Amino acid sequence: MTTLAHPIRILLAEDQAMVRGALSALLGLEGDIDVVGAAADGEAAWRELQRLKPDLLVTDIEMPGLTGLELAQRIQRHALPIKVVIVTTFGRAGFLRRALDAGVCGYLLKDAPAEDLAEALRKVHRGGRAIDPQLALDAWGQADPLNDRERQALRLAGEGMSAGEIAAQLNLSQGTVRNYLSEAIGKLGVGNRIEAYRLARQQGWL
Repeated sequence: MTTLAHPIRILLAEDQAMVRGALSALLGLEGDIDVVGAAADGEAAWRELQRLKPDLLVTDIEMPGLTGLELAQRIQRHALPIKVVIVTTFGRAGFLRRALDAGVCGYLLKDAPAEDLAEALRKVHRGGRAIDPQLALDAWGQADPLNDRERQALRLAGEGMSAGEIAAQLNLSQGTVRNYLSEAIGKLGVGNRIEAYRLARQQGWL
């Protein structure tokens, strides 16, 4: 393998220390890839992105603070020249659709062969995309019916928050929160907010 004059600079964001260490060690074996930093939660990753200015962010979806998707959305919103590759166990088309909407360039599953990751990072760095092929096919099936506010309210309801607590968290009135939850329940065709949360999670919409 040819070593680049300027290695691809990678920041890892992964809340599981063992996985974070394994990814760092794996990528450290590649002569053209330099892991310049690692973060255990989304907010720490955001700070490190601004400090280190890597070429690529390699992140999981589920993390404390900010999720990988929320990080990607923030990078997109601030127009940072950092490409995002998600490496996750969440092999659901709904997650991939949301990732693509957030400008993510790579989406791989953690059970993919190790050599696929390094090659995917090179492909994304060159300006391409690296998406799990089966997920790419599935992603254009059933569309996500929820809007952002419905998704936020439903996620917090699924965590056990009351309408009042959700309202305080999102700076909304309780009536507005109830409307969002009612809309989500209706769109998903279920009986209550807990069933709506479970279905949306199963489909990868939360």
